[in-house]
Amino acid sequence: MRPRRHLTTIRFRLGLAVALALSPVLALGALQSFSEFRRDAQAQTESLTQAAQRSAYVARARVQASAVLLQTLSPQTVGPQCAPQLAGLVQREQAFLNVIRFDRLGRVRCAGASVPIEAGRRSSDWFERLRAGESLVVTSVPPGQYADEPAALAAVRSEDASGQFDGALVSVMRLSSLRPSRDPSVPDATEVALVDSQGQPLVVTRAAAFAPPPANWKERADRPGGMLYTAVDPAGEARIHAVAPLLDDDVYVVLSAPRPGLLFWAQLNPFASIILPLMAWAAAWAAVAVVSERVVIRWLAYLDRIAAIYARGRFSVRPVQAENAPAEIRALAHTLDVMADAIVQRDSSLRDSLAHKDALMREIHHRVKNNLQVITSLLNMQQRALTDPAARTAMSDTRQRITALALIYRALYQSPDLRRVDVRQFLEELTASLTAGEGGRPSNIRTQLTADDLEIDPDKLAPLALFAVEAITNARKHAYGEEGGVIRVRFSVGTEEAVLEISDEGCGDVSDVTEAGVGRTLMNAFARQLRGRAEIGPGEKRGVTARLIFPLPEGAQPPGPSQSATARTPEPAPAGGGNQAAA
Repeated sequence: MRPRRHLTTIRFRLGLAVALALSPVLALGALQSFSEFRRDAQAQTESLTQAAQRSAYVARARVQASAVLLQTLSPQTVGPQCAPQLAGLVQREQAFLNVIRFDRLGRVRCAGASVPIEAGRRSSDWFERLRAGESLVVTSVPPGQYADEPAALAAVRSEDASGQFDGALVSVMRLSSLRPSRDPSVPDATEVALVDSQGQPLVVTRAAAFAPPPANWKERADRPGGMLYTAVDPAGEARIHAVAPLLDDDVYVVLSAPRPGLLFWAQLNPFASIILPLMAWAAAWAAVAVVSERVVIRWLAYLDRIAAIYARGRFSVRPVQAENAPAEIRALAHTLDVMADAIVQRDSSLRDSLAHKDALMREIHHRVKNNLQVITSLLNMQQRALTDPAARTAMSDTRQRITALALIYRALYQSPDLRRVDVRQFLEELTASLTAGEGGRPSNIRTQLTADDLEIDPDKLAPLALFAVEAITNARKHAYGEEGGVIRVRFSVGTEEAVLEISDEGCGDVSDVTEAGVGRTLMNAFARQLRGRAEIGPGEKRGVTARLIFPLPEGAQPPGPSQSATARTPEPAPAGGGNQAAA
């Protein structure tokens, strides 16, 4: 959930709400922008079509004016004043690059500008058309022949007094002069071309800007208003082509302009249609971010820090800075303050109750231990009054069992935690008590204790202690005589099970313990209480070994290498001294 945290913040949600509220305005602005774009594109298309028509009118007028002028000058261009007249005409008419007079054999008679000598021979196509009877021919000028820029050639048939063909008068016109001048509706990148009736270009300003016309272009171009089509030029640019007839159905004027796009239109009118709505939307989002930060977010962050301090148990801190916050934040801060006071009072009451309960439980355990000690003293007195050895032994066994229970209760009220008892420390006290001499006499039995650390609850400690009482008592009875010996007690904790092992090296027989009896029955019962099992068998060298194997209590951890300890009882003390277990 952490990566999506920013999607659930107040700042984001308020910003999203404002954005959704302003989205109709933004959508309306976008719709209006699109409509204006469509209108501007349609207007530009219409302007381009009208520009093509105007270009055709201008070109037609200039060609017709050139033809009239040439026909007027044709009789006068036969004498010595031919060249000066044509040169003056070229200077006066900016649309003309040159005016040339050809004789009936196609030779250059005179010209207004310089002309290559072989020009006439290479112009036989249009010249032959005039010889065949056409009065006016418009065609392209071969590159470098009459001009160094794209130009059109308009030739007029010249006749003598008898009406016979007498050559031609040719005007070389700049192709750019056919484009309407100072027309704001025509884009700067517009190119001009003259094509014949087959769609083949006669002359163009830039060939890469023109795409082939569609199949039925001629029929559409001959209609009033010309035609308009969109195509991709060889350079890969979408362009609009406007076509209008120049001379009847022989020559056509084609204008090619870039197709208007969204970015082109956005450059013309960006602020009113796109940028201003976006700026308003961004300003609203920024205002929401600033206001939410100042009014809500920083106070919530402050209360979050106060709550984190409360989570660490420090309830003395109070949200005093929230007095300057909005009313809702102040109410939340007051609730936190009241909650802190309630928690402090409840914790104090709970601690008092727990301390009282702990004192009561310790007092109960202490009194139970004292009562068990009284019972032990009574049994001890009764044991002394008995003369039957079997009865005295049974009474001694019972007294030792009660002593073990008393040790449990003493360990409980002395332990820091009433719910747990340290097994190693308890076994040290228990083995020392069980091997001590009776009546102030020294004991000839010594114990060697090796134990891992483990804390268990009293319910599991009681059967463990009583099993140890039975095993140690059996070892004292049957293993050693007057010379005494060593009883080894080992408590080990594994990963899943714990093992209490009590062994001796005496002369006792395993059958003394394995035969059905009270001790054997009690040991099996204690093992079942721990959900474990009891095993009794011969020792490694000699003697008997009793094992209690039971699963580890829930939550217990196996000990580390340094969590075991060894305790021994000292050598037998002199007469009159008592025996104690020494760690």
